[in-house]
Amino acid sequence: MPRRGKSIKRIIEPDAKFNSVMVQTLINKVMHNGKKSTAERIVYQAMDQVAERLKEDPRQVVEQAIRNTMPILEVRPRRVGGATYQIPLEVRPVRQ
Repeated sequence: MPRRGKSIKRIIEPDAKFNSVMVQTLINKVMHNGKKSTAERIVYQAMDQVAERLKEDPRQVVEQAIRNTMPILEVRPRRVGGATYQIPLEVRPVRQ
């Protein structure tokens, strides 16, 4: 058991342009070597292209695309007797 206390989960602030936490998470995932402004430019340009081509709200399109790729089930090991079985369970919202 670790002696250090539990680390506090950071709250992600929404992005400036769309005021969306999911878009900010996407920017953080795209970011490489701490270059957030470059990642923002890449994501915002992609969202501008989505708005131009589809004539829809790009924030909703991106959020729906992310929701479509989220897993619904995961398998967790359960020990029954001497054997370990992989039991499918729903993914908790915190992990999605």
